[in-house]
Amino acid sequence: MSDLGAGFGYLVKGQRWAFGHGRWFGLGLLPALITLVVYAGALVGLGYGADDLVAWATPFADDWSSPWLGLLRNGLTVLVFVLGIFLAVITFTAMTLLVGQPFYESLSEAVDRSEGGEVPESGLPFWRELWISARDSLRILARVAVYGVLLFALGFVPVVGQTVIPALGFCVTGYFLTQELTAVALQRRGMVLKDRLVLLRGRRWAALGFGVPLALAFVVPFVAVFLMPGAVAGATLMARELTEEPGSRREPAPEPHSLRKD
Repeated sequence: MSDLGAGFGYLVKGQRWAFGHGRWFGLGLLPALITLVVYAGALVGLGYGADDLVAWATPFADDWSSPWLGLLRNGLTVLVFVLGIFLAVITFTAMTLLVGQPFYESLSEAVDRSEGGEVPESGLPFWRELWISARDSLRILARVAVYGVLLFALGFVPVVGQTVIPALGFCVTGYFLTQELTAVALQRRGMVLKDRLVLLRGRRWAALGFGVPLALAFVVPFVAVFLMPGAVAGATLMARELTEEPGSRREPAPEPHSLRKD
């Protein structure tokens, strides 16, 4: 269980790093803010259209008498919206990292540099890095979709569906958030998706300690925007420890005058 606290510690250290380096924090806000605006619009649209979607999907209940018709469709409407929030939380990080690829790559490098030791670089062109990041994110999201459908179905189980399943949902969300966020630093270290998944499975409790509090915080509007820079910084610190990066010397983080050398 000490790994659980260690994972949370990386999250806290990452937030401290980001808030202590104002310009990097400001640049890290931009991709998250853009993604938030898009997602907020999508969730508002889902909120207005969820009842129509449920009515379309349950024509067999049109002739049901009250209160059974209302109970069924109102319950399904709530579940659809909860599923929408679940998917939004899961995909928010992937989309933000994709939109802000050069920002977060440079932020992660700055964290490595400030901690001392070697600063790994992938050596790949920007568009190649972007393609790999998008491809790996889709693979992770496919896994998330499987869990999401399963948890959605289990949500219909009385009592368990309203207590245990939401808790499991946040654990799944947090674990995959950690996978997404550590990918920035681990990909620079030459680790492919399969190796990254094996690495995190070996430190599952640390991954949960890092990701679950973040998943809970991401449910609150606008919080995700302000936590993203620190989340990337914390994930980089975590990646350094998981890959046993040396930290022989500390240097001040450079100012983000140039996001990419190429």
